[in-house]
Amino acid sequence: MSWGTELWDQFDNLEKHTQWGIDILEKYIKFVKERTDIELSYAKQLRNLSKKYQPKKNSKEEEEYKYTACKAFLSTLNEMNDYAGQHEVISENMTSQITVDLMRYVQELKQERKSNFHDGRKAQQHIETCWKQLESSKRRFERDCKEADRAQQYFEKMDADINVTKADVEKARQQAQLRHQMAEDSKADYSSILQRFNQEQWEYYHTHIPNIFQKIQEMEERRIMRIGESMKTYAEVDRQVIPIIGKCLDGIVKAAESIDQKNDSQLVVEAYKSGFEPPGDIEFEDYTQPMKRTVSENSLSSSKEGKPELKFGGKSRGKLWPFIKKNKLVSLLTSPHQPPPPPPASASPSAVPNGPQSPKQQKEPLSHRFNEFMTSKPKIHCFRSLKRGLSLKLGATPEDFSNLPPEQRRKKLQQKVDDLNKEIQKETDQRDAITKMKDVYLKNPQMGDPASLDHKLAEVTQNIERLRLETQKFEAWLAEVEGRLPARSEQARRQSGMYDGQTQQTVTNCAQDRESSPDGSYTEEQSQESELKVLTTDFDDEFDDEEPLPAIGTCKALYTFEGQNEGTISVVEGELLSVIEEDKGDGWTRIRRSEDEEGYVPTSYVEVYLDKNAKGS
Repeated sequence: MSWGTELWDQFDNLEKHTQWGIDILEKYIKFVKERTDIELSYAKQLRNLSKKYQPKKNSKEEEEYKYTACKAFLSTLNEMNDYAGQHEVISENMTSQITVDLMRYVQELKQERKSNFHDGRKAQQHIETCWKQLESSKRRFERDCKEADRAQQYFEKMDADINVTKADVEKARQQAQLRHQMAEDSKADYSSILQRFNQEQWEYYHTHIPNIFQKIQEMEERRIMRIGESMKTYAEVDRQVIPIIGKCLDGIVKAAESIDQKNDSQLVVEAYKSGFEPPGDIEFEDYTQPMKRTVSENSLSSSKEGKPELKFGGKSRGKLWPFIKKNKLVSLLTSPHQPPPPPPASASPSAVPNGPQSPKQQKEPLSHRFNEFMTSKPKIHCFRSLKRGLSLKLGATPEDFSNLPPEQRRKKLQQKVDDLNKEIQKETDQRDAITKMKDVYLKNPQMGDPASLDHKLAEVTQNIERLRLETQKFEAWLAEVEGRLPARSEQARRQSGMYDGQTQQTVTNCAQDRESSPDGSYTEEQSQESELKVLTTDFDDEFDDEEPLPAIGTCKALYTFEGQNEGTISVVEGELLSVIEEDKGDGWTRIRRSEDEEGYVPTSYVEVYLDKNAKGS
């Protein structure tokens, strides 16, 4: 079956059909190109989705990914990232193996088609020219024959007429002969052209057109075969990534199977275990015995709200006191808790004979000071709690992680020690490398100057020494924590019981002193001697080395104030002092004159200038 023989007269239809074939090929190219765009878009969306749910670096969310379920989810995100990469591979392969190749082939196909149909049109024009020549010679031959016939009839008519001269007859005879000769020449020319045309026509329909149409047929068949191969490639590109996509899905299944709920539960224990012992039983308080009953709302054993008795024992006794010095502790416990006096009406209290004096209210007992301090909010039940609260307010974490429970602190310290050891190993390797390089320079001076490495070597050695000191410091803290972690319940109970007796005896003594006083009142001076014996001996070690409270601003005394109560301080009008604690709403401001001289003055007696940084913190 050949188009040249079967479709010899369908030149125009073949031209339309081949153009339609090229359009189909271009449509398929457009389809593949849009598919690659979809694959790229899908891959991009998958990558963005995976990135969106990835844990942020150096964040709390990153720490949560230690659980197996979170690790499995993270593995799923990574596998989805690889899954997206396979879709990018599909897009790239389809573009390189189909789109680019077919676009180049379409251009070649258009050129080939144009050339074939140009040859066909050229053959058509040639046969049409031969046909026109044939028609022209035919019409000329027909015309000459008719003129020869008319000339012959005219001669015969002239020859039969007796009235015509012999010369006219001869002239007519010659004209007829000329016309006959012209007809014979036209006949010969027509015959020659006809033979040539028949030859050209046979070659046209049996040689030229079949060859041209055969080329067009082969071109069209190559196009059809090429689009079929492209469709196979289209499927093969997808099939090539199926194993890798399967591995990605297998990775997700494997990650899901690696989830261990028991391990996650253990991690929760490790993450939040404090290391503290559960509280013991609360002892029965017998109020039926007069000597043990709290006889005053200012008693040391309970606060105004009827809160449980505060007990001290062993090491826990030291934790019940805040981060302050002994002298500041006494000042705090004896600070004025009565309303301050109003400012004088005159410009200066010294101008009034009976100027304002320091508050003259009855002094409250030391136990009431202690109870109000311990029950005030926020409650700070231990020395480390105050440091932790202060660190949180300042937005910084203590270097020794003292703001954490013992178990968590131990883990943080251990992690810090491990990190420091890694840094030490890294610096040690660097020092060894520099040392080897220096030896090479010493053996081969042309390679470099050994002295140029001395500075770097000294710097690395200094870093190693610094890191070792840091490691020793953290190891000491770690040893301290690990020494405190074992259970000490029995010891703590014994110590607590010992101190309970001391506390009860102190309360009893306070009550006896109150009963034995002439007016039945209990004063601060009577209780301080017995109370502070316990307080000062228990906390010497923890507060001797503490720094004084920082100044948060300055103030200027507007009036003269004579501080006569415990906890107050005298000031002179116009005197400049440092503010270490602003008014908490009770009308008193805590100031400092020198390093060891501080106390409270009425807020209305001074003009306070707080530092901006102090306000912010």
